[in-house]
Parts: sequence; C-alpha cells; structure tokens
Amino acid sequence: MARGIALIQGGSRGIGLHFCKLLLSSRYGAKVIATCRDPQSATDLQTLKEQHPDGLSILRLDVTSQRDVQDTAQVLAQHYGSLDLLINSSAMLHPTGKGETSLREVSAEGLSLALATNTIGPLLMAKYFSPLLLKGRGAFGAQSSDRSKQHNGIIVNMSAKVGSISDNGLGGWYSYRISKSALNMATKCLSIELGRGKNKVICVSLHPGTVETDLSRPYHKNVPKEKLFSPERSVTYLMAIIDSLNMDRTGRFYSWNGTELQW
Repeated sequence: MARGIALIQGGSRGIGLHFCKLLLSSRYGAKVIATCRDPQSATDLQTLKEQHPDGLSILRLDVTSQRDVQDTAQVLAQHYGSLDLLINSSAMLHPTGKGETSLREVSAEGLSLALATNTIGPLLMAKYFSPLLLKGRGAFGAQSSDRSKQHNGIIVNMSAKVGSISDNGLGGWYSYRISKSALNMATKCLSIELGRGKNKVICVSLHPGTVETDLSRPYHKNVPKEKLFSPERSVTYLMAIIDSLNMDRTGRFYSWNGTELQW
C-alpha cells in the first residue's frame, strides 16, 4: 500500500516533475497524480509513467480553467476518496518570458495571465481539493503527539522570494511579484480556515531558490553558479521542509533552506 497520495499540479517539467520522481522513489513510495495542460506532449512525464505504471497517474488539467479544476477534483474523489499532499507547482513569469523592468512594460494581459496561473489557479485547487485533504491520513509531514494538533493533509504553494514585500529592494517584475505576493496571502488565509476544525490541513508557501528551469533561464547568467540549483537539488531541500511540517508551522513562508521568509 502506498505511503500516501500526492497530487502535483504542474507535474510535467521542472520542479513539479522532480517532485513526482522523488515521491515515486522507494524512499516515499507514494501514489502520485500529476497534472498538466497537455499530457500527450509531456514526454518526460510519460517516460516516468512507463517506469512507474502503478504508482503514477497523469491527468489533463489547465489550472486557469475552473471547470478543469472542479472536474479533476471529482475524478480524484471517485477514484481515491482522499488526498494527503497537494503541491501547486506551475508558474508563469510573464507571457513574454521576461519580467517587466519598468512600469512602461506593464499590461493588463500580462498581469491577468500571471495572476490566473500563479494565484487564482492554486486558490481554486485549494477550494476543490481541500475536502479530499481534510480526509487525508496525514501521510506527509511530522505528526504531533497532541491529537488536537494532528493534521490530515498538506497544501504547498510554490512561491518565490521576490513575492516578499519586505524583501523587495529592486522593484520591477510587477506581474510575477504581485501574483506571488497574492499567493502568499492566499496561503495565510487558507491556513486559518483549514486549521479551525477537527480535521486540519497544513498550508505553506515555499521558495525553491533560483532553479535551472525554463522560467528562470533568461536570468541564469546573472546568478552565481553555487546559487543556481538543479531541480533535483531544489526538490530535495523542499521535501525536507515538507517532511518537517506540523500544525505549529502552518501559514508561513519558508525558503529552500528552512528559514522563514518575511511576507
């Protein structure tokens, strides 16, 4: 029997794909559901499916579509009945692939698309999948000996340090910064609502560091080599944080090294 059931939203590449790999490994032995917009073109994910035919399921989901999110939640409810871990991984820097460097480059379209992917999508995921997480077995994280503080599931929102208002000393990147800052507020709100009842869900935002992915590729030349992480390295750090989570740590924003970031 699988240790737990994990849903990776945005599991076809980058950080999401490597979360799938780690959770499917013998270390965790989880049942993993990976979602992406176009499963047929997700060759790396399809290869992983061939390697783990019983452990990995792939579902089509466009996180900007409320209908897709709702329908996928219904599918999981019918097939699994519960969920232990939800990782919202997909993200958009900007439709052009580069963050705005000045106010002149800000557009309604850029803001709308970034918010739809980075903020609204994860919040809708929480809305429709939280009933399954509230039925989870607490298979991930660190359970408290105090039954009143035990959790059933975990929501991880992949945020970014540039979403910290307190840490913003450079400006720019309006769409990305705003969408990640709003995601952090969603995480805080979720942690309060989903921590009230008898059954509880831990909700955190995580900063993965600067990772070698398509999102950050235009800026790799400006990052010192020792601070540019492979997806595997970043996910290893992030999973260590997830393993340590309990209800006392819900509603917070953590960096890849476990330090708490300011909102």
